[in-house]
Amino acid sequence: MLNIKGCGLGLRSDFLLDLKNSDFNPDFWEITPENWMHMPKIFEKAFEEAVFSKPTVAHGLSLSIGSADKLNKKFVKQIKTFLDRYNIEHYSEHLSFSSLDGNQSYELLPLPMTKKMVSIISDRVKEVEDIIQRNLILENATYYLVPYSEMAEVDFINEVLDKSGAKMLLDVNNVFVNAANHTFKSRRFIDEIDKSKVAYMHIAGHYHDNEFDMKIDSHGMPVCSGVWKLLEYTLKQLDAPIMIERDNNIPPLLELQSEYNQMKDIVQRVRNAN
Repeated sequence: MLNIKGCGLGLRSDFLLDLKNSDFNPDFWEITPENWMHMPKIFEKAFEEAVFSKPTVAHGLSLSIGSADKLNKKFVKQIKTFLDRYNIEHYSEHLSFSSLDGNQSYELLPLPMTKKMVSIISDRVKEVEDIIQRNLILENATYYLVPYSEMAEVDFINEVLDKSGAKMLLDVNNVFVNAANHTFKSRRFIDEIDKSKVAYMHIAGHYHDNEFDMKIDSHGMPVCSGVWKLLEYTLKQLDAPIMIERDNNIPPLLELQSEYNQMKDIVQRVRNAN
């Protein structure tokens, strides 16, 4: 069981210093270790006050779990040191890769959805968990091409979770975006994903690129009505913590608080009805 419950928000430096004069009180925070491991001194006190005041989960960007490179053990040990320092029990990452030949792209690149990749990921999960001394949580990532696929995304993820023992971070926005771009039904994905493995959930914003006629997972827009509806559908099947992830074009804290309250209202309405 996770030590987080209810509804959360991604903690960002854009509004960190505004929290002192705000009554905003989310149930939990999610932080990105890479953004805070070498933070400027001006943020240290406010960051510590935030993460020590309520449950916090870490969500990384550059583990590159599916890379052909060997695991960067030095980096993973740095992650463990950070998690230990701030008493963060849970660490999630993306089911993707971001590095090649030792070079970090910081882009979440798609994996071949194959049996061989399932085995590679499973072995890598065990390596990571041995170092961080925590269970690893993996997020379904957005992708814009499908290299060497021999199974559907939902089947690939279920096999990875089953073989590796990892838990899942279910990003509802990513399901919505991938379903639109790759013409599968988002609700069927939700029906078929192994919900017993879901640790917590994300929602976020995206935009439609008219030139390429596809949806782009930007995390820089408000959550759209389609994602809210898919979240509501998901919550009818799954009781797990849920949070808003906003990484770009971050609005004032009051605007984020309004969106957070909208999410919380949906969660409460669905759970009261069930």
